[in-house]
Amino acid sequence: MTDEDVLAEFRAADALLEGHFILSSGLRSPRYLQCARVLMDPARAERLAQALAAKIPAEVKASAKAVIAPAMGGLICGYELARALGVESMFVERPTGTFELRRGFRLEPGTPVILMEDVVTTGLSSREAIRAVEEAGGKVIHAASLVDRSNGTADLGVPFTPLIRLSVPSYQPDDLPPELAAIPAVKPGSRAA
Repeated sequence: MTDEDVLAEFRAADALLEGHFILSSGLRSPRYLQCARVLMDPARAERLAQALAAKIPAEVKASAKAVIAPAMGGLICGYELARALGVESMFVERPTGTFELRRGFRLEPGTPVILMEDVVTTGLSSREAIRAVEEAGGKVIHAASLVDRSNGTADLGVPFTPLIRLSVPSYQPDDLPPELAAIPAVKPGSRAA
């Protein structure tokens, strides 16, 4: 699947939005990829996950025993990647503001895990989720996402494979270009501001 094929999937799902968006990181952006919309169609979610699985190095696929994703955004894509790889799917969540593995999910010490995100912008959520997996006994050997909004600049602390890398501008809230400042900001993601 080429980058244009991936973007076509987002466009077909009305998941490539234009406006003034508040990202989970607190940064602002004129474009937003609403992965929840692109994942509404199970066939589309499966296609995207299979394309991503094909990009992950063979040695990672051979050794991974689970895919763990942060709730909410990563749930569906994490499940689909796990299905494409034939491994277990789990998730971490923030019941009290910090990611943790719950719901009876367990990892044997050293279990090799792939962390799956929907979108990576700064890598902060990914690093927090990796820390939670490691505190639960797992070893994150690789990270993956549908979209890398950082265009390769986010450091997750582990090797990282996105399905697509995009250069989408993001700004500090107090340093917006005038055209963006003139538009009311909306927060389309799952994390409270």
